Amino acid sequence: MAQVPEPDDFLSGNADDFLSGNAGMVVGIRATSRALAADALADTVAVAAGRPWRLRRAARSAPARRVLALGIERRDQPNLLDRARRELVSSRHHVRFAGGVAGDRGKFENLNALLADNPPSGSDWLVVVDDDVALPRGFLDVFIFLAERFSLRLAQPAHRSRSHAAWDVTRRRPGAVVRETAFVEIGPVLALHRDTFELLLPFPELRAGWGLDLHWSALAREHGWKQGVVDATAISHGTREIASTYDRSDALAEARRFLSSRPYTNAREAGRTLVTHRTWT
Repeated sequence: MAQVPEPDDFLSGNADDFLSGNAGMVVGIRATSRALAADALADTVAVAAGRPWRLRRAARSAPARRVLALGIERRDQPNLLDRARRELVSSRHHVRFAGGVAGDRGKFENLNALLADNPPSGSDWLVVVDDDVALPRGFLDVFIFLAERFSLRLAQPAHRSRSHAAWDVTRRRPGAVVRETAFVEIGPVLALHRDTFELLLPFPELRAGWGLDLHWSALAREHGWKQGVVDATAISHGTREIASTYDRSDALAEARRFLSSRPYTNAREAGRTLVTHRTWT
């Protein structure tokens, strides 16, 4: 439920109900084996139903959209941003990709700098992609098709089971195509529909951005915007340790300050799937 906590609760450290409670790392032989088996099962279910081919065919008949895609990379770390860029611009949509180097600024400070040079006006969608995510082939065509088919205004692809994901609700569900959810993450891949631009852009001047997605969740509920996870376009996230490029205590302190005066959806509510769609027809 959207709420504004008392600022004193944040100062005392008693109101961290915006944290998922899960680091999202899949480590160890048993956990990795289970994740690989779950991914294999989900892939088998999709292929057996002919879903990837049917979705690509359906996506080809949808209108071409104007998409602004943004990505920030750390060149001192292994990254996949160029690979993601090539996948995005290969889409049938009209994609304009703008990238930048992280440097000393935080993620959203860098994204705002890109937005200043690449105004989103005139775009139908804004897609933000991290530099450590692997996108499936034909990603954007199917992703945009399904987001629009179910009238999503904030959307993200699901994580594969082996992917690093702090929120269980964002992991792929076998047999699901799209799930309407109570929130979507700020990354590793985020899509905002043009209906949200006036309110959500430019981004707050945050470095890590913890809690921002939970604030957006409250705003989405207030404005009647659907949010959702696209299971049919699951991604793999994590070529390096998550949150290794910033201090976790600083990120937590930033989140407490940011949310202290803003409505947000708490972690328990954020973890809910509202509606599951198993077909798009």
